Amino acid sequence: MTDGVPQPHASNAWDLHDIPDLTARTTLVTGTTLGGLGHHTALELARVGARVVLAGRSDDKLAATAAAITAEVPRARLERLVVDLSDLGSVRRAGDRASALGPIDVLVNNAGIMAVPLRRTAEGLESHMATNHFGPFLLTGLLLPQVTAAGGRVVTLSSNMHKAARQAPLGDPRHQEGRYRRWQADSQSKLANLLFTFELDRRCRRASLPVKALAAHPGFAGTHLMANGQFGRGRGGAASILDAAVKAVSQSAAMGAWPTLMAATADLPGSTYVGPSGLGEMSGTPQVVTPRRLALDADAQRRLWEISEEVTGITYP
Repeated sequence: MTDGVPQPHASNAWDLHDIPDLTARTTLVTGTTLGGLGHHTALELARVGARVVLAGRSDDKLAATAAAITAEVPRARLERLVVDLSDLGSVRRAGDRASALGPIDVLVNNAGIMAVPLRRTAEGLESHMATNHFGPFLLTGLLLPQVTAAGGRVVTLSSNMHKAARQAPLGDPRHQEGRYRRWQADSQSKLANLLFTFELDRRCRRASLPVKALAAHPGFAGTHLMANGQFGRGRGGAASILDAAVKAVSQSAAMGAWPTLMAATADLPGSTYVGPSGLGEMSGTPQVVTPRRLALDADAQRRLWEISEEVTGITYP
């Protein structure tokens, strides 16, 4: 174990049958777009009885996902929470509304964007870091008292792309140094997910809070993220061609959700990182995996935390 991070070990393959009954539990999953990783994560949590709060950018999209889940699980207990993680004001408003949910057993920070063109948010933040890190950092802080009340856990989705980051994102988040490169911005935000997870888990242990923080990555899963990143959210043309090509060589979004589901429900220690067991962690049943060494840098974890508190204006309890 390195700084609280378990190393991979041989074990029987995990599958959906290992998810326990969650009838008395409340879960909140961000980024529950129809057909994506969040949709399939929410579906399986609902299937085992959990009350599932679907969080996403628009009520119309949340309603579509809710309808699809209910079609498979007629007795699904679903609620909806509109939140745009790239907008810190939207996150604060969602946090206020979510206070009525009561204790939250599992918070899944699933929402994210991938390799999009340069865009600045209203707060002046680059969109990858805003959506993939700062928004989830703020939302987690706002909901942490409710997760603590449940003795719950926070699961944050990272990516194999974190290994491509040249350095941790510890500069001024409102200032672009050098030429913008969308894949480097993406990889740094995915590294930030892991730095955040390990620092959150360490701080919860030091404060004796009954909260565990874990991370997961889906491998190479057939979602719309890559096509959206390259060509925008419109369908058709080159976006549809790339979308079809990705799905032809990747595992399904349903299978890509398995590492998140394992991290959310299995008896695992905090700071665990879960990913596919296949070659290059691209596909396969989930297992405990090891992040790159930079993600385990305690100084980088602490510095990113300090930057995140300054940007979001929240200090965790």
